Amino acid sequence: MLGHLRSIAAYSALIVILMALNISSAQQDKTAAASWRIAVIRLGGNMEETPTAPDPILGIQLENLRTRLDRMQRAARDRQVQALLLHIDELDIGWGRVAELRHAISDFRRSGKPCVAFLESGGLAEYLVASACDEVFMPEAGMLFLSGLRMQMFFYKDLLDKLGVQADMIQMGDFKGAAEPYIRNRMSPALKKHLETVLDDMYSYVVETIAESRKQKNLDVKKVRELLDQGPFTPRQALQQGLIDRLAYESDLARVFSETKKVKAQLVSDYGKPRPREPGLFDIFKMLSPPIEPRLSDRPKIALIYAIGVIMPGKGTASPFGEAVIGADTYVEAIRRAESEPSIKAIVIRVDSPGGSALASDLIWNEVNKCKKPVIVSMGDTAASGGYYISMAAKRIFAEPGTITGSIGVVGGKLVIRGLMDKIGLTTDTIDRGANAGLLSLTEPWNDKQREQVTALMRDTYDQFLDKALAGRKRAGQKWTRQDLEKIAGGRIWTGRQAKTLGLVDELGTLSDAIAYAKKEAGFDPDEDVEIYILPRPKSPIEALLESFLELRTPQPLSSLTQLAQQMPELRPHLRHIAVLWYLRYELVWTYQPMFFRITGK
Repeated sequence: MLGHLRSIAAYSALIVILMALNISSAQQDKTAAASWRIAVIRLGGNMEETPTAPDPILGIQLENLRTRLDRMQRAARDRQVQALLLHIDELDIGWGRVAELRHAISDFRRSGKPCVAFLESGGLAEYLVASACDEVFMPEAGMLFLSGLRMQMFFYKDLLDKLGVQADMIQMGDFKGAAEPYIRNRMSPALKKHLETVLDDMYSYVVETIAESRKQKNLDVKKVRELLDQGPFTPRQALQQGLIDRLAYESDLARVFSETKKVKAQLVSDYGKPRPREPGLFDIFKMLSPPIEPRLSDRPKIALIYAIGVIMPGKGTASPFGEAVIGADTYVEAIRRAESEPSIKAIVIRVDSPGGSALASDLIWNEVNKCKKPVIVSMGDTAASGGYYISMAAKRIFAEPGTITGSIGVVGGKLVIRGLMDKIGLTTDTIDRGANAGLLSLTEPWNDKQREQVTALMRDTYDQFLDKALAGRKRAGQKWTRQDLEKIAGGRIWTGRQAKTLGLVDELGTLSDAIAYAKKEAGFDPDEDVEIYILPRPKSPIEALLESFLELRTPQPLSSLTQLAQQMPELRPHLRHIAVLWYLRYELVWTYQPMFFRITGK
């Protein structure tokens, strides 16, 4: 009996100890729950999509759009992170990347964790990203530049006339405006009327997006249109109108979280950003040694090819202004690599390009067209003219709502500098054999016979463009005739939303949506975590530097333009397009979108 009582006493003591442990554990859980870690990620500048290789010295990968989106996904999965704070600086990105960021924010919010934006000042691009968050904070002295959209083209004919330079240009399609900046001093009526429809659709997209994002503040489409006509706003005015949620400085954010969420908040600066390490002696040898390509695993995967920049013949190297270039040889090789590798089951091409060389565009199109594996295209900010050309053989085309696409047409020409030479006293003397020996001469315009021949070449290229676009769209299920396509071709550009309605693209969606579709076509389970293999292989900083010296020495005229761009950054967009003309000067036919315009919200 005594032993039995001892057993009961021991059992009771054990229960008391377990209860005490449970209470202690619950108290610890309560304490842990009361402490929040807020992941802070900065968004700003030109978040390019071009993949980057790890720095051989510091051991880190340079930041781009993809790395920031990956950090946001990591924060969503991280159990030690309870919220996300996006510090949004001035963004130098197009509307496609704005949509990518908004989509990533929506994905994060589906985790159930709050996401807030801190915006010191900004225009429409910054605000569209910020408004995708649960709340928007601004300091009192900031400024919200919401004042509508503007599409502005710059014209250089009068300037060229003063310099004694003549633009000898031909274009196929009444709406192919790429030549107009050189041969006119304002938009042609046809081009202006068409661009108004593009701007109208973009404006509607912006208004609808803001209204949807701020519906909790009772902002509908009508109210948003009224507000855009009243802007810009001080933060206090924006708060009164329901455009933002709170006035606060960055140093106040931890306290704001603590007070509103009743927690002890801790801000984690630059969450998920790799930290540079101290370089060692062997890093110098590593930098100088040939790069080693990572071994390709046998695991089934999807190839992701980033086609970013102007399309040029050859291998392609970054331009003097730092922009990426799509070299036809490099991208043909990348597509062939993906096609021949057994472990790669599908290919996704992310296109962000205004076009360039017609020949280079056709070479890339041909490789996509021959590919037996599913090829899916995801369009970014721009996929127009040559950018659309290299996309149109894909099995499925995804575009962002604000993507600039279409521009099915061709243009070509040259700048004749005879007048400039006369002004500065420079003369030439030539000896020709053959009627067209001077076809590409910069000292003489085309004669009537040469103009007729060049026009015939361009007409043939335009016909090929139409035929191949029609074949691609028919494979995608469009029941078009040649006449149907011509009504939306002729150099016309479209937003992604318009292109979807017209049938030029198949879906509105992000790069993630295109990858999901590729997984389906390749037979992967929708929830399977599929390996993504990036092509072409990103170049290390030292490789890019060596190529700039060995393969693409910057000519003196472009070197001068580069120096001018450094001194006057506001001229950079115009000087960049002049550089494109330089590289296309030996190409008779271009598939390039209308130049010198950008839809801005400031």
